[in-house]
Amino acid sequence: MAATRSIQLEGRTALITGAASGIGAACARALSGAGAHVVVADRDAEGAARIAAEVGGEALVVDLADLDALAERSFDADILVNNAGIQTVAPIVEFDPVVFRRMLDLMVTAPFLLTRAVLPGMYERGWGRVVNISSVHGLRASEFKVAYVTAKHALEGMSKVIALEGAPHGVTSNCVNPGYVRTPLVEKQIADQARVHGIPESEVVEKVMLTESAIKRLLEPEEVADLVLWLCGPSASAVTGTSHVMDGGWSAR
Repeated sequence: MAATRSIQLEGRTALITGAASGIGAACARALSGAGAHVVVADRDAEGAARIAAEVGGEALVVDLADLDALAERSFDADILVNNAGIQTVAPIVEFDPVVFRRMLDLMVTAPFLLTRAVLPGMYERGWGRVVNISSVHGLRASEFKVAYVTAKHALEGMSKVIALEGAPHGVTSNCVNPGYVRTPLVEKQIADQARVHGIPESEVVEKVMLTESAIKRLLEPEEVADLVLWLCGPSASAVTGTSHVMDGGWSAR
């Protein structure tokens, strides 16, 4: 998006979760490049410190799965990017209920708690941007991903409620819905995908990850970050309650 080059976010603070790598790190670079002060939130202390140093921001080591502790913490930001996520691939009958609950805690309840914490400041300033990194799985389903698909569908609904409540206060809320992105999260699930589909690991990208996409390639984290940046800019000030799909044509079917 060429238009993102002119976006200026000086004086804004952006809190990005899961920002030590992948999409989160790309968002940290994009938003800091537009002038925002970036808070790199991740449980990976070393990774968070590395990205924070790179973008001139600050590292925040936090375990988003510790909901009781998270609910007691104070956060203030003009931009919140709910990006942190995990993946487990298994049939429903084999899916560990503890893992199911943990994934919803991280990808639904934690974004709720963070949004709840930052909204008062956004309302007071009359400006705010909540960007939820959802997925094509927030709009479509795939077998063997019951927790992830459930969590992303829930995030979609929550984002719309934030949009409705935030609109009178200058706050927008939107989802970004990529297909498979070249990130550690995707790379780590290749072995599990091969196991449940009964194919070699070398065939997972072609036969599982890209089978529904018209454009046969993985997305790059920077492409997702460009869309996040645009949603924080002035030309997106009336864009709220929406889901922006960048799935290579997957959901066109």
